[in-house]
Amino acid sequence: MYACAKFVSTPSLIRAGSRALYRPLSAALGTDARKAETASLLAPQSSVASQQQMAVRAFQTSAVSRDIDTAAKFIGAGAATVGVAGSGAGIGTVFGSLIIGYARNPSLKQQLFSYAILGFALSEAMGPDHGPDADPQLRERRGANKNQVTKRRRKERPSCQPVLDNFDQQYSQELGDLWPPARAVLLDPHSWQYGVMLNRFSAVTGITQILQSQGFYTLLPQNSVSPLLCNDFSTISNSKHQAGKDSPFPPEYISKFRPNDFPLQPDSSSHVLPQDLKSEPSLSLPRSTLQCYIHPYPLHFPSQAHRPGQLKQYYLLNAASLLPVLALNVTDGEKVLDLCSAPGGKALAIMQCATPALLCCNEPDPHRRDWLSKTLESFLPPSLTSRVTVSAQDGCSFGQSETGEYDKVLVDAPCSNDRSWLYSSSSQQGEQRLKDRARLPALQAQLLRSALTAVRPGGVVVYSTCTLSSSENYAVVDSVVNDCPEAEPEDLWEEIAVPLSKYFTFSHAHPDLDTPQKPSLRPLNGSSSSNPRRLGILVVPQPGRTWGPMFLSRIRRRK
Repeated sequence: MYACAKFVSTPSLIRAGSRALYRPLSAALGTDARKAETASLLAPQSSVASQQQMAVRAFQTSAVSRDIDTAAKFIGAGAATVGVAGSGAGIGTVFGSLIIGYARNPSLKQQLFSYAILGFALSEAMGPDHGPDADPQLRERRGANKNQVTKRRRKERPSCQPVLDNFDQQYSQELGDLWPPARAVLLDPHSWQYGVMLNRFSAVTGITQILQSQGFYTLLPQNSVSPLLCNDFSTISNSKHQAGKDSPFPPEYISKFRPNDFPLQPDSSSHVLPQDLKSEPSLSLPRSTLQCYIHPYPLHFPSQAHRPGQLKQYYLLNAASLLPVLALNVTDGEKVLDLCSAPGGKALAIMQCATPALLCCNEPDPHRRDWLSKTLESFLPPSLTSRVTVSAQDGCSFGQSETGEYDKVLVDAPCSNDRSWLYSSSSQQGEQRLKDRARLPALQAQLLRSALTAVRPGGVVVYSTCTLSSSENYAVVDSVVNDCPEAEPEDLWEEIAVPLSKYFTFSHAHPDLDTPQKPSLRPLNGSSSSNPRRLGILVVPQPGRTWGPMFLSRIRRRK
């Protein structure tokens, strides 16, 4: 034992060990590599084999160095986490001391509370949130990047096989030759196109120039923007957040969008474009203040973060979701009901088209109603709060409480959202959704009947879904029209489908009428069978025209 201790404690070994201890670990591990490199520079090259051996050793050493650097980063992240925990512990300690002090001497309540606020502030100031990462713009950029990563991961998520099998069985019969290309589009989220709807209550000249420079063009013929009724519009437009007179973004935000930033070529050969796709919008459509820009390729414009005191300039959406609003044809001064309003995209589109005397946005679900309220707050000025209200009534009984109160009613009914259901998080969720699907037509019919009761005689109801399912589209409209003698469906083919046929792929007829040999889901009766187009039109996503699914039908209540 004594001999071992004496051997270990020799001065030469201690000196050698101490030199190794105070040197960085990466430097110690890289000694052999540096010696090899020095020898290769001073000595002549002896052979190819020796060069290869030194190269391998250098590669191995650099990999170890990178591992050490990575480990140091993780250690730093752990230290930052400890700092956050320390800040939280400090706040908790201050709060606990406040409770104890108040319990011992209630007469010192105000003084103790002042000390507690000071302690909270000191604990917060010592936390890591007040470093460089506390920059709001940096946080916003990181949040945007995180959202993009989340969307990318969601789009790369595999499809739900039970839902896909159900779609294949049903839609191959109902859509025929349109289903295989529609199936390919639904299974390729990277090919999906998005529209950019501008907000007429905010300055949009700058964003319009950016869109046009990236190859976007207008979907609808434009009318001059009507005078705004909001008194604080000039205050919002000239906010300190704006970089220039007409620019909706600060310079560093605009600089991110250059013409070469986005590829203006299709991602695959499936994105076939009609020759006249980028021609002027059809003049057969009435001019509108609704401005929506689309791109011929799946170019995704970035979403805009909310800034306090400033309205958002644009809203991203599937351009097909604007068609029910166009069919509703709202004019100034009308009373409008959006029966199933959340998340609020169609309500915003209504406000872009006209200034109704009242727009009632109804949503019974609390979570979705909060979502709806935040959307309206982000796009509409406070001066319109008296015109735009949020209701929480049950849509199925809304017509009984407000019979004949509205000029126009939009029923964007809950449905088996094909795009969403196809990417259910698990097979169990997909199978449960398919079981619930059988109950949807009854709910949709109740909502449509309630809307027909809420609209005045001579008023209009537009029914829409975002599914290809005929049982939730044509069959629901046909059932309600046959049960309600005052309901009269109107043909939208010449008004909507024909002018926009170069942008969207429409299917207008009930599958039973197009293909008599196929089994009928429901017999069509009455006046609707003589003119199947009166039941509604369906937007089917196709390569190069990936808009949809979207079904819309317009029904007028007879006087």
